[in-house]
This record gives sequence, C-alpha cells and structure tokens, in this order.
Amino acid sequence: MTPTAARFISSVMTLSADETRALRHPEKRNRPDNPIPRKPAWIRVKAPNSPVYGETRAIVREHGLHTVCEEAACPNIGECWARRHATMMIMGDTCTRACSFCNVKTGRPGALDPFEPDNVAIAVAKLGLKHVVVTSVDRDDLADGGAAHFARTVACIREASPETTIEILTPDFLGRKGALELVVAARPDVYNHNLETVPRLYPEVRPGARYFASLRLLSRVKELAPETFTKSGLMVGLGESRQEVHQVMDDLREAEVDFLTVGQYLQPTPKHHAIDRFVTPEEFEALAQAARGKGFLMVSASPLTRSSYHADRDFAEMRARRQAVLSAAG
Repeated sequence: MTPTAARFISSVMTLSADETRALRHPEKRNRPDNPIPRKPAWIRVKAPNSPVYGETRAIVREHGLHTVCEEAACPNIGECWARRHATMMIMGDTCTRACSFCNVKTGRPGALDPFEPDNVAIAVAKLGLKHVVVTSVDRDDLADGGAAHFARTVACIREASPETTIEILTPDFLGRKGALELVVAARPDVYNHNLETVPRLYPEVRPGARYFASLRLLSRVKELAPETFTKSGLMVGLGESRQEVHQVMDDLREAEVDFLTVGQYLQPTPKHHAIDRFVTPEEFEALAQAARGKGFLMVSASPLTRSSYHADRDFAEMRARRQAVLSAAG
C-alpha cells in the first residue's frame, strides 16, 4: 500500500457516520433527518458467519468487482453469499442519479473498466453459478447508458460458462436510441427492470426516471424477444396505497411482464426517504395472491424479497411453469 493510500484509509476511518454518508451521498447532505424506526422481528437477519461467505467475498475482491449486495446494503447478503450467489454490479460503484431510497454511492463516475466483463465472467465461473444476476449503476454520462458494456458482459459470461443462465437488471437507458436493442440482442435469459414504486411517488423516490418510460422498456423487450423472461420489482412501505400497487400490477401485466417481486423498503440512513410503515407478512401474502390472480407467471412477495433474492431457484420454477403452460396448450 502506498503512503498516499494509507493516509486516505486512515482519514476515512476517523470520519463520523454523518461524514461517511456525505461522501457517499453528497446530494443528501443538507436534507433533514428522517428517524429510522426499529425493525420488526420478521425483518431481522443474522450476521454473516459462514466460511463460504468469506470465500465468495474473496473471489469478488480478487477480481476487483462490485456487488449490489454490498453497495445497496442488502439484508440477505449473509444467506446469499453463503450459497455463493453474489449479484454483480457493473460499470463502477458510483451512480449518476440520486434516488431517495438507494444506498449506492452517487456522484461523477470514473471511466469504464474494459476488463470488467471478463473479470465478471471469471468470477462467475469460479463461483460455479448455474444462474447469475448482473446489474449496474445508472450511467447517464455515457452515450449509450452502458448498453454495450452490458452486452459484452453477457457475451463474456456465455463464453466462460455456457451452461449458466443470465439475468440482467438494467437502468432505463432513458432517451438513448438503440441502447435497449443492443442489450436485448445479447440474449439474456431474464431481462429485469424495476419500477420500484407507484407513479405518484416518482418525483420524490425516483426523480431521474419516468414511470411510463420504464413500462415501455419492459414492453419493448417482449416485442424484440418474446422468449425472454421479463421481470420487475416494487418496494412497499414508502407511502403507496394498496390500490396504487394493484394498478402497477395491472400496468405490468399489460406490458406482458412474467415475474413480479415485492419487498419491504428499508431506509439506509436518516438522510434517505422515510419509511412510511412496515408491511406485515400477511399483507405480503395478500399481494402475492392478487398478483398471481392477475396472471404473473412467477411472484415473490415477502418483507425480505429483493430482485435477485433466490433468483436461481425462482428462474428454474418460472421456466418449468412456462413449459407446463405451453405443454397444456398443446
């Protein structure tokens, strides 16, 4: 370690919690604090202590990769990494947007790492993943929003691990002509793009995005590649009503989305969007039943559900359900 790096690490270690948050989220520095309520018993998780968790982290570090598991402070990291299921986050660790719910660092990103797609593929092979989820930060600074980088990452994984199924969770590529088409042409097995919340809350929760643009993206994926599974996710507990959530479900079905995930919003810091309430497991089950009734092929709804939580198991079940439907049709 160079003396400069050592001084930087030393200075960071002496920062207060508020100063550390300001480094990650400078745009939130002057916002009033929203107290974080105590989590109910059904949301608490055990600290990671599995030896396999350490092995997974070592592989990620060895290849200089980022994961949304760490950057977004996912509560399921201990469970998932104990099964070697790390969700790769490409295009760096700094997002050009500033969604009020998200813990990923915001600011001006650096240049893309041209070796990152190969390193992701090597890590996937070392982890022995049968199914991998690849997501990214938003890169509004790039002419194509990072579409070519996504496509190359999918291609590298295919070459290194031809039997691995690939799920991607992409930005909206807002206003970038041809970007979506480039990613879809790489033929991921699952194309995920999260709506995150109901349209009424977009200005305060997801201000850099557009609800109907995201819906159109999901619909367009089906037009370009009908065989590709599409997926989207919602958070609840942000202040939405049940009726609004049901309307979003209807909108997603109109876009022919196959898989819906619904999970509890958890507030990363006092500077982030306040939690309106903790939704009970019984309410999640009611939402799941409603979504199944609306025709989703696959639904995952629980307090700890996240986009990539149990993604391997859910993909296998979804594929089997589609096959059963096709067989029944004849």
